[in-house]
This record gives sequence, structure tokens and C-alpha cells, in this order.
Amino acid sequence: MARTHGAEVRRVRLWRWRRNPLRRRSDLIEAWVLLAVLVLALSAAVFAGLAAAGAVDGALAERRDRTRTVAAVLIEDAAHTTPASVSENSENGDGGVWAPVRWTAPDGTHRTGRAEVEPSDRAGTAVTVWTDPEGRLVSRPPEGAEARFQSVMAGVTIGAATAGAGLLGAQFVRSRLQRRRLEEWEAEWRLVEPAWRKRMTG
Repeated sequence: MARTHGAEVRRVRLWRWRRNPLRRRSDLIEAWVLLAVLVLALSAAVFAGLAAAGAVDGALAERRDRTRTVAAVLIEDAAHTTPASVSENSENGDGGVWAPVRWTAPDGTHRTGRAEVEPSDRAGTAVTVWTDPEGRLVSRPPEGAEARFQSVMAGVTIGAATAGAGLLGAQFVRSRLQRRRLEEWEAEWRLVEPAWRKRMTG
């Protein structure tokens, strides 16, 4: 509740939905339009989020289907790798290193590349790597909780972005309706002002 020039001004909630002599037809239209825009924005956000989560989940599942584990052999001692190759995302939590390994591709050819191994592994140690259908070395595909987390985060991100766009659209519609209402008030005041001034000065 606020005071203006000694008079109390009470803010009435949902006044556009209530019958009162000050409510105009445009006020009710604005209320319904804003409600419709908000409902559509929230609905679109939910559907977009679910679609994004499903798309990411499907992409990860397809990636897992196209990835196969292959037995590889460490070419040199992991301790000989440079400190710059230390991995911060090792599965064992102690920090792995990227070292050269050799494996056999589906066509029978020998391939070499770098894979994450234990820092204590020595040359000749058998390690497991992930490859694509052509036998090229790839990163381990997300599974279990990690895959679900990526899907959920994608859904939340896309849903929030869609909701934000919808809210911006609602604000734009509201500003346009307010501008139109002010123009109507100004036009009506131009009609009323002469008679009002005449009564005040008469």
C-alpha cells in the first residue's frame, strides 16, 4: 500500500479479471493474451526440453552401438609420458596419462594411437580402448549416470531457453498492448479535455 499526495493507493491483484468501472475491454484482452502466451511458452518449453533430452539420449545410444572395445598393448612405459599429458578425468580418480598403444583394426591392420592408461603401466601391458566401426580410436561413450546427466542437462538447457524466449515474447506483447492503450487514452483525453477545461474555468 502506498501514499500519493496524501491519498492511499491500494494495488489490486488480478484487477483485469475482476469487474470494475475502470477496467476496459482492452485490459481484459491483454490479460487473456498474456495468459495464452505464458501457457504456450511453458508448454513449448516442456516439449522442447523432452525432445532435446530424447535426441541426446538417442545420439548417445547410437554412439554406444557404433563403439566397440578392443584389446590394445601399451607401446612404452606410461611413466615416460610428459607431464602435459596427465588427464584430469581419469576413471580411477587418481589421474591417468595418455600413452601410445597399438591395436588391431577389423580389417586386420595394426593401428597406433594414444589412450588413457594408469601412470604405473609398463610397456607390453594389455589395456582396453574404444574404436569406431572403421577401427579408429575414439573416446569412451558415456553410459549410466553420466549419459542420463547429459540428457537431462540438454533437456533443461533447451527448455529454459525456450521458456525465456516465450517470456520475452509475452513482454513484447504486453508492451505493445500498453502502448496501444496509452494511445487510446490520449485520443479520449483530446475529446474530453475541452469540455473539462470549460467546466473548470466556467
